[in-house]
Amino acid sequence: MREPVELRRQRILSVVESRGAVKVSALAAELDVSVVTVRRDVEELARDGRLRRGHGVARPVREPVPTAAVPAARGEEPGGDAGAVALVVPERHTYLYETLHGARSVLEESGIRIALHIAPPSAGAERPLVERALADGARGLLIAPRWRSARSEELDYGWLANVGVPTVLMERRPRPGSALHALDSVCSDHWYGIHLAVDHLVSLGHRRIVLAARDDSPTARSIRTAFAEIAAARPEVAQWSVVLSSPQAVPGPDTPAPAEPRRSAGAGDGRAVLDLAALLREQGVTGAVLHGDVDALMLVQRLAESGVEVPRDCSVVAYDDVVAALGSPPLTAVAPPKAEIGRAAAELLLHRLSGGAGASGPVRRTELLPTLKVRGSAQEPPRSTE
Repeated sequence: MREPVELRRQRILSVVESRGAVKVSALAAELDVSVVTVRRDVEELARDGRLRRGHGVARPVREPVPTAAVPAARGEEPGGDAGAVALVVPERHTYLYETLHGARSVLEESGIRIALHIAPPSAGAERPLVERALADGARGLLIAPRWRSARSEELDYGWLANVGVPTVLMERRPRPGSALHALDSVCSDHWYGIHLAVDHLVSLGHRRIVLAARDDSPTARSIRTAFAEIAAARPEVAQWSVVLSSPQAVPGPDTPAPAEPRRSAGAGDGRAVLDLAALLREQGVTGAVLHGDVDALMLVQRLAESGVEVPRDCSVVAYDDVVAALGSPPLTAVAPPKAEIGRAAAELLLHRLSGGAGASGPVRRTELLPTLKVRGSAQEPPRSTE
């Protein structure tokens, strides 16, 4: 799906506001779009008064906090990332951009300069960015690796556990017992989020429920595992299944996902792309949890094209709440506390950087609970299916 214009421009603003003057050509390379596109975006942002434009350069309206505001290490020259906190997130990832802005607000209020690094989608892209930031003098790291597969996650464990500066993982929970188990982390409790979704559908009377989820991120893998556990443990759920929410929602052909557990025959193999209309007809499915909310909106549109009306024929709960409220109907959604994750991660990192009593205390693994935003996409199931 093509990235929305306003989201791309927000990414441009984030880079410019955190770094100061940035060349248009550098922005184009980092955002993986053409120079012409970035130049047009910069012109529009300048016209709206959101940044300043120079000869081939974009500048913030308000200059960032100077490096001198942050004590540099002895013998360090100002410039580069010296004294800054490096913030590394995947490109084109709306979910984590909200986390980024939460972290940024805390760091800026504390007078800490941010060095933002946006990782391209290639495997292992975060490591060279982190190494460059450290070479430039970054004194702390906030990072949300893409980790499209469990294998790519494990390949990052060794080097990320030994970066040598205080580090906090955002929205990532490494495998128990791994090299990163003892690394500070702040993330959403996705088990609880799925519990909210399933419990809402069950409370309305739904007994046959499907999860349509991505399979190309740690969040997606957590959601799929949680749904299988929760649905299997609820005696009210007569049948459940797990399918893909999008043909593009897989790690790649070289990293096949494990088969999903199944409650009963015909529950699905966990890999087929969702056809809710077919499940509704063949298995009597009346409720669906859809991850993420952009995929959810597209699936609801596909249902409408098949003559299936939400919520009359099938109730829907989206997992994530970036655009769910804009749907027709507006989608009931689980809302992970994305901005709060960023703020909590930044506060934890500042605690580690403070040098005061307790700064070297025990590792903290913090989980924040999602909430359920009830709207118009879920209701009691049709009587004929019960």
